This record gives sequence, C-alpha cells and structure tokens, in this order.
Amino acid sequence: MKMLMEDIKKGQFKNIYLLTGEELYLRNQYKKRLRNALLDPEDTMNAASFEGKGINPREIIDLSETMPFFAERRVIMIENSGFVKNTCPELAEYIPEIPESTCLILIESEVDKRGKLYKNIKNIGRVVEFKRQDERTLARWVLGTLKKEGKNITEETMHLFLGRTGSDMENIEKELEKLLCYTLGRDVITTMDVEAVCTEQTENRIFDMVQAITEKDQRKALDLYADLLAMKEPPMRILYLITRQFNQLLQLKSLSGQGLDKSELAKKAGVPPFALGKYQAQCRKFSTEQLRRAVEDCVETEEKVKTGQMDDQISVELLIIKYSRK
Repeated sequence: MKMLMEDIKKGQFKNIYLLTGEELYLRNQYKKRLRNALLDPEDTMNAASFEGKGINPREIIDLSETMPFFAERRVIMIENSGFVKNTCPELAEYIPEIPESTCLILIESEVDKRGKLYKNIKNIGRVVEFKRQDERTLARWVLGTLKKEGKNITEETMHLFLGRTGSDMENIEKELEKLLCYTLGRDVITTMDVEAVCTEQTENRIFDMVQAITEKDQRKALDLYADLLAMKEPPMRILYLITRQFNQLLQLKSLSGQGLDKSELAKKAGVPPFALGKYQAQCRKFSTEQLRRAVEDCVETEEKVKTGQMDDQISVELLIIKYSRK
C-alpha cells in the first residue's frame, strides 16, 4: 500500500495494477484515488470499465492498443473478472506489451499467486494487497474521524465499539456515522452511546454463545440462540459460525507454544487481532480432543440436516445443549 501511495504522490505510474485483499473499504478508496490520479475524473472518453465474469480479454487488449484522445493515458478498470484466480493466457502474454499510454487496473477478491498472470503483474506492474487492519490501526483511524468532528472517546469505549463492529472498515464507517448522529451536540462518546446505537455483529453473538457454552451456562446459550433466530438468522448459518469458532479455537490450541507473535497467531487462526485474548481465554476451557470432537459433531449435525434426518433448528439446539451441559 505504501508503494501505491508513493506512485500517486510522485505521479509515476506502472502500466498495470492489481488491487486485491479482503479489506474492501481500503480497496475501494484506493481504486478511486488511483483512477483520479491517472486521469481527470471528468474524462470519460479515455476511461473504460469492465465488471464480472465473461469479459473478453481480446476486447481489453484491443482497447489498450487504442491511443488516448487528447490525454496522457488511457485507463482501463477490470473488476471481479476472475482472470487472476483462473487462467487468462491472452492477458498474461500481453502484459509485457502494454503501451506506455495505457494503464490497466484489476480489482479482484480472489487471486492465484501461482498463476502466470499474477506473476507477470508482480514482475512488471504493482500488486497491492489490502489486508484487515489491526486494532491499533483501526483505533487511530476512528480517532482521526472523531477529532475532525470535535468528539472524544475513552480507550474503554473504543474497545467496546470495535468489539461490536468487528474489523471490517465499511461496517465501522457505517456504525461510526450512526454514533456521530446520535451524539450530535455532545463532545464525548460514552459506552452507553455505543450500546444504544451500534449494531452487534452476528459473529459477536456466536462468540458470546460459545462463551456461555464454555461456562456451562445453558440458559444463556439457549437465550442467545433464540435471539439469533428472532433476528431471522438461518439455523444453518448459525451452525456454520459455531463450527468456524470451534475450529478457530482448535487452531489456536494447536498453534500455542510455537512462539508466534500475536499478529501472526491471529492471522494463522483466522481470528480478529483485537479479539485474540478473548479467544485464547475460551481456548483454555477446552482440551484439544474436546475441540476436535465439537468440530466433528458440528459437521455431523450439518450432514444430518442436509440428508433430512434432523430438523435444522432443533439440531442446532441439541448441539448447544450437549456442549453446555454441566
């Protein structure tokens, strides 16, 4: 990301860029910044966009060979084409031949780093991967926004806010806007404000449910399940999230003792960095065998539902009861 910022700052650009990674908010922000730095925002004559599967690479190549009209360059944006995940030999072969007057920007959610297209882009152009940000970076970003609005927030309230929103920056921006509107006329944001207006993510409720299971608080676990059903969450999605959390705890269990730092440990286990401590505390409540058995039970439950042997809502309830029994 720093190299891309440097390109934009200096006005010295590659002929092809690949923007990828799971942080959608940053990807979209830098897509706009790069496009506007390359070409006047009002210039639509020298800009072209393609989106989705089924794009003809020959059409892109032909357009790339067309000289720009009264402009320094032509910009072609290609989004979610699948070219970098699947094979696109035509485009892979063409990359070294892109004229100086053309810049290709590919925005892809999934890529194959072993593929020829990815390797050629990396060698000749610029690959920018937008990763999920850690809690410290997210907190700085939120604080920067609050400062512009003349708002203050304590560390405790910030932690609660990020705990509710998760690490997705698009969701954080949306929840922050709600919070700013709610606290209009006040300069301090409190924990009560966050609890009043910020929507708790489904994943957080699943975490709380598994926490209740580890504490053998069956009533609370079942109440949380009932809340999720009342929110119109499908039982199979709830089961998927329970399975994922048990699997993350199993991963943490197997990775413990390997000397990994917190960020690496969180990444390998697929756990949000700011929630690592809570996951580790849950992990200590189970043995490796218990976690493995829990994951297996979740998979078996899903199979029984899909084969018509069990009702989806009841099957998840029975699973919760089994693991929260004292």
